[in-house]
Amino acid sequence: MAETRRVVITGMGVVTSLGEAIDDFWEALCAGRSGVGPLDLFDTTEFKVHFGGQVRGWDGPARFGVKEARHLDRFAQFALAASEAAVADSGIDFSALPSENCGVMIGSGIGGLSEFEAQHTVMMQKGPSRISPFTIPKLMVNAGSGQVSIRWGLRGPITSTATACASASNAMGDAMKVIQYGEADVVITGGSEAAITHMGLGGFASLRALSTRNDDPERASRPFDRDRDGFVMGEGAGVLIFEAEEIARARGARIYAEVLGYGTAGDGHHITAPDEQGRGAARAMRRCLDDARVPIDAVGYVNAHGTSTPLGDLAETVAMKSVFGPHANRLQISSTKSQLGHLLGASGGVELIASVLAIHRGVLPPTINLDEPGEGCDLDYIPNVAREARVDYVMSNSFGFGGHNASLLLGRYNG
Repeated sequence: MAETRRVVITGMGVVTSLGEAIDDFWEALCAGRSGVGPLDLFDTTEFKVHFGGQVRGWDGPARFGVKEARHLDRFAQFALAASEAAVADSGIDFSALPSENCGVMIGSGIGGLSEFEAQHTVMMQKGPSRISPFTIPKLMVNAGSGQVSIRWGLRGPITSTATACASASNAMGDAMKVIQYGEADVVITGGSEAAITHMGLGGFASLRALSTRNDDPERASRPFDRDRDGFVMGEGAGVLIFEAEEIARARGARIYAEVLGYGTAGDGHHITAPDEQGRGAARAMRRCLDDARVPIDAVGYVNAHGTSTPLGDLAETVAMKSVFGPHANRLQISSTKSQLGHLLGASGGVELIASVLAIHRGVLPPTINLDEPGEGCDLDYIPNVAREARVDYVMSNSFGFGGHNASLLLGRYNG
């Protein structure tokens, strides 16, 4: 097999309930702060759930201008903002690179749900002739990737992955591969989601997938805890710059970490419930490790999918034990969803950024609200307090409705 190129990470950008600057986001994570609170995007009085990981104070018109913001659903605004931050962080000058060698791969599980709802209301109240001509371009799942590619005039591989809560991780895995095999030199990649809407909140609540801890929202997301009762909806974006190592080195870029492996697999089991034995998740992790050619006992930290659902957290724990064997008891594991809520299709992007920073800054973020581990959840989940630790290899897991499982492995960069 032909030798593949090395892929490195040179820039990162976030939009989250814990901040939009990388340093603010990381400080809040390591301090164990929660970004979950009462929702004010709309009146939730008649809903079963009244809280979530909302991005507060977001002002699209102020950021993009009134005219441009009218053409962008909230999720696409998040994608653009996080991409702009990642590009600035990387110091990359796209005008100095062939545009056909630069791509965008940004996942979203749901896309422009708020636009769909708004225009459905217009249609029902005023008739179909009053539907906005921007409706379809705004609600498309690929609108995030498309708008980002237009922002810099990029003409390489431009895709958007929609695999529910694995969307960002599948997108980033695809980005890694196209760079490895020479189909692109640079890819803006990650995920964006803004599904805290009437239908989003109501739909997940009807599934009984959400925590209903309305009297204590900051403690509602409690992965691996005995009293977990469902996930907390979040929103935002996490975007990274993936580059071929030789391109990054040639321009003198700061390299945060190396992307070493990617694995994906299906459950073939149920549209919403995970395989209780975690077999699809385990296959994704094994394929990721095989792809990276890294031994299991070299992995020091796992940023778990860890959604705070009774079935999901246990299935992931079972899967990690299956993959890592005795080393599972030495793994350091945490779920940043305990602080951010679940960003659905964007979660993998934000969580890979947390994984990069764990390597780069030598601190592992905690799993907050973990007071007493649930039955079968008996690994080291870094409860409540961040931990200083040097880790050279880090895995990030993302699992989604439909039985989509994706794992990525990062390594400390050694030039």
